This record gives sequence, C-alpha cells and structure tokens, in this order.
Amino acid sequence: MEPLVGNVNIDLWNEDRPIPRDELLSRLSDKDALICLLNEKMDKEAIDSGSDLKVIANYAVGYDNIDVDHATEKGIVVLNTPGVLTNATADLAFSLLLAAARRIGESERYVREGKFKTWGPKLMLGKDVWGSTLGVIGAGKIGSAVLRRGKGFGMKLLYHSRSRNMELEDEIGAEYVSMEELLKRSDFVSLNCPLTAETKHLIGRAELKMMKNDAILINTARGPVVDEKELFNALSNGDILSAGLDVFEEEPDIYQPLMDLDNVVMVPHIGSSTTVTRTRMALMVTEGVLKVLEGNIPGNIVNPDVIERR
Repeated sequence: MEPLVGNVNIDLWNEDRPIPRDELLSRLSDKDALICLLNEKMDKEAIDSGSDLKVIANYAVGYDNIDVDHATEKGIVVLNTPGVLTNATADLAFSLLLAAARRIGESERYVREGKFKTWGPKLMLGKDVWGSTLGVIGAGKIGSAVLRRGKGFGMKLLYHSRSRNMELEDEIGAEYVSMEELLKRSDFVSLNCPLTAETKHLIGRAELKMMKNDAILINTARGPVVDEKELFNALSNGDILSAGLDVFEEEPDIYQPLMDLDNVVMVPHIGSSTTVTRTRMALMVTEGVLKVLEGNIPGNIVNPDVIERR
C-alpha cells in the first residue's frame, strides 16, 4: 500500500473475505482505479459500474476474471503481475509433483494418526521422479520454469503450447509434441496454460483415458482447465495414479468426493505464496496504477490496444 499513500485517496476493503458483489458495484461508481483480486469478477456489469475507471490492476498473472475486451472498448487499462511469480509458482508445481509421486501428504497423515508402527519394504511405495518423463501443457514463463526444474531431475521433457519455443528446445532439449502424444508418453503432466474458452475442461474423460495408469496430473493453472468430476472418476478407477492440485473449478469450494481420496494432494491456491513474491506483486500493481493515473503506460499492460483509444 505504501506507494499509494499520500498520492491517491484510498477506499480499502480490509476484510479477510471477498467483497460482496453489491458492495463492489456501489463503491466502484466514483473510482479512477481498481486493484482487485483474482476472485473478484470484473465483467461488463462491474466495469460499467465504474464510470470513471481508468485502470484495473489484477493482483495475479491470470486475468480470466476480467472482461478485457469490454475494458478496452471503454478505454480502461488492464494490468496484471507477470514475471514476478514465475519461479514461486514453478516451485509449487514441482512441490506438488514430488508430493504426489512420493505420497508425502498421505505419509504425513499416516504418521500423525499414529499408524507408523514399523518399517516395511512396501510401506508407502511411490513413483520415481528422476529419469521419468515430464510433459508440460502451456510453455509460457511458468511452464518453461517447470521444464527447467525437470531438467535438474534428469527428466525427459515434452511440451505442448500454442507455439513452439525454439530457444527452450535449444536450452534444455525439450521436445514439442501434440497434446495427445504428450498425454500418452508423460509420467507427469503439468498444466500451466491460461484459462480461456478453449482451455476450459481441456482435461476431461478422453484426455485422462489417454494418460498412463501410473501417470500423475499437476494443476497450478486454473481450476476449470480440469473437469473435476472426471478427474475424480479417473483417480477412483485407477485410470491415473495421482494428482496434485493448487486450483479448483469453483474455489474455494472443492468437488467434495475428491476430499475422500488419498491419491490427491490439495493446497489452497498458494502458487505465488511467498513473502517476496506477494510483495513484488503488490508493488507491481500499485506502482502500475500510479503510472496510468499520471498518464504513463507501465510494462505490465494486458491490453496494449487500449492506448489507441486513450
């Protein structure tokens, strides 16, 4: 908040829960700028409620909660927080990968529940990470960072993305393949693509059936990229071995049957949750807002086409 203090008048929602929809709409009426979270839906209705809005700054790298096209039509700059959360999110993706492979969550519960009475050769048998095959869907900054971590574990690297990344291929030897080939060959599948109309339920029944029976799915992208009901079925039926989830379709609500499964590791959307990263994100949105209000355009603009309308 420090960059804003003394430079603008601040109307702060300071409760540890999402602002109620009607409260958001009413308080937007006379605002020049909005800093919002990923769980605040800035659709046409909300954007139109802010008749004076010049900038919407999203405290996240993804911006599927914002109607960017409508904001652009109204001459409103949209900002996000790219780059600064790349490594923290990639670390979390790999943490989930390791936790799911080695049954860390299940083992931790086993110890806490007093079930660890003796060591045995079949106790909590997991899946090797070293030397296995990692497939990444969405090789942007975060996906590329996940692949680099896989390189450090001696993994064979596959990726599927909207476009090939020749620099990444030259750097770490990643192989560009179709999504079908990636799903069939990978021991671990990491989802790192943005949520769009095309990627909603990108992973459903057919895709899960393509995966190996001992494959593990990791999702640190957005919850709706995966059909959670079909994921539950796949985990229950043994179509895949396990999953690691940081995001959910209707978060904070979680598809309840998943809660009863031991072969899924779930954390509460903490991909960027380190002190350094969250501070950098906060500074990026606050400093970006001030630049826009001063008539400048920051580097983290989502809709550069809006400049022509200003």
